Amino acid sequence: MKGRTHIASTLRSLELCVGAGGLALGIAKAGFEHAGVIELDDLSCETLRYNKRNSVKHVRNWEIIQENICGLDFSKYEGLDLLSGGPPCQPFSQGGNRDGRSDKREMFPHFIRATRQCAPKSFIIENVKGLLDRPFVNYFNYLILQLSFPGVQRKKREKWIEHRARLESLYTKGNYDGLHYNVISQVLNAANFGVAQRRHRVFIVGVRADLGIEYSFPLPTHSRESLWLDQWVSGQYWERHDIGKTQRPDVPEAVALKLSRLDQKGTTLAWQTVRDTISDLPNVGLGRTSHTILNHFFNPGARTYQGHEGSHMDAPAKTIKAGHNGVPGGENMIRLDEGSVRYFSVRECARLQAFPDDWFFDGSWCGCMRQVGNAVPVTLGEVVAAPLAKALRSSSK
Repeated sequence: MKGRTHIASTLRSLELCVGAGGLALGIAKAGFEHAGVIELDDLSCETLRYNKRNSVKHVRNWEIIQENICGLDFSKYEGLDLLSGGPPCQPFSQGGNRDGRSDKREMFPHFIRATRQCAPKSFIIENVKGLLDRPFVNYFNYLILQLSFPGVQRKKREKWIEHRARLESLYTKGNYDGLHYNVISQVLNAANFGVAQRRHRVFIVGVRADLGIEYSFPLPTHSRESLWLDQWVSGQYWERHDIGKTQRPDVPEAVALKLSRLDQKGTTLAWQTVRDTISDLPNVGLGRTSHTILNHFFNPGARTYQGHEGSHMDAPAKTIKAGHNGVPGGENMIRLDEGSVRYFSVRECARLQAFPDDWFFDGSWCGCMRQVGNAVPVTLGEVVAAPLAKALRSSSK
């Protein structure tokens, strides 16, 4: 079965497991209009509703559906241009139990079912890099095959490895005429696309095979090497931040050894740093709270320990983490110029995830951090979706 072709001036999308809205915002910025966004978590839904009530750009038109996707029928969304979302990462995250396909939170089967029921022109799925680790590589390959042929379901009493073998046969034969997607995947580092955070995530993109749409992942636009040139060769980085020569740190030995081998012109933009991203915000250290900037307040208890010494001001931040029962003391911290450390405020973390400043997160500090830490950086979602939007528009002319 093939989904109905939808030719219109707008590109219709549906997002599952939307969370606090990072991927959904990025996809909206790329030109898609969400027919609905689906999330079960109470706090995340309150965040989405708050921003909708306040007419924040893009979300003001979203239909926010608080449901468990396990029981939903997606056939009413047939003809979508895009199905997107980020299934819960806990089954595959290095910070979790790593129960994989046996974890009750494993939602990939429901994404596959949604694809089968609504036959979208394309899909974008995001998850943690741990999905590609050795314990899950066979399951990951199985997921890709299922997403390629979502209509070929597992039979009663059929083992999953037998189902995988059937799908492999279809793939290699190459003449299947049912619902079929051309699927590619890649790990992307958010820092390589202008986000001030080193955050590696796997993206899976599929386009319906009957449409003849071409898609490739975007090439990096920013690099660490260009940041080094900006800091240690031209010095423009320090000048931009009014940091005099006597205040600048010494060139790290490891960097100095590589500078002579770099293309001195630079071929990309410089990685964005913590200082680039949050230096205009007032410092909330020593218990201070901003009453004019959303979610910008001090949270006590930050402490360093081996391997967890905070993000440095003049590099992209370490990966912002969600935590399970709160964020550990050594995570999500900033190391200030004088050497002290404190937690990032929620707003600072939101900046590091490329959320707009008018995007409010509902809940306590831990509740907000879970939402921010589970999100896709908005910019990263946009750069993945933008070429897909362009290809879909071109195909409908």
